[in-house]
Amino acid sequence: MIIKQSVVDVLMFLFERYLGDDNTTMDERDDMHNRLEEMGFENPEINQAFDWLEDLALLQGEAESCTPCRIDSVRIFSEEEKIVLNEDCLGFLIYLEQTGILTPVTREVVLDRVIALNHELDIEQLKWIAMIILHTHPGEENAFAWMESLVFDEIVDYMQ
Repeated sequence: MIIKQSVVDVLMFLFERYLGDDNTTMDERDDMHNRLEEMGFENPEINQAFDWLEDLALLQGEAESCTPCRIDSVRIFSEEEKIVLNEDCLGFLIYLEQTGILTPVTREVVLDRVIALNHELDIEQLKWIAMIILHTHPGEENAFAWMESLVFDEIVDYMQ
């Protein structure tokens, strides 16, 4: 039986094994691509995951120059965001921002990368996406550690 793997599964695999190595070359990317295929991931999902990570790198540079939102501002989620993030996910995203794990800027990067996946996510997948983004965002080491504990400790104390 073949289990359908998603781009998020590829991203999770890459994060666990390769992310954080800033010296990755194209040859290593080809090796990673081959390794992913050997692990049973499909070529379209692998390519989309690599594209997703490249776009994330571009966004990280742009995000540093963003003007921060006012503290009293309210984020209204678009219909497109509501399609890929159910109420539980939206509530969790709000929780992450209210607890200081996400800033308005990192929240927007998370939303951009979620939309780029173009399919509905569950909370576990959203946690991984947020953790990957915080890992790659400069100055978010503490937030990354909090997010990592939310992903791996499986104890979530937030309001739904």
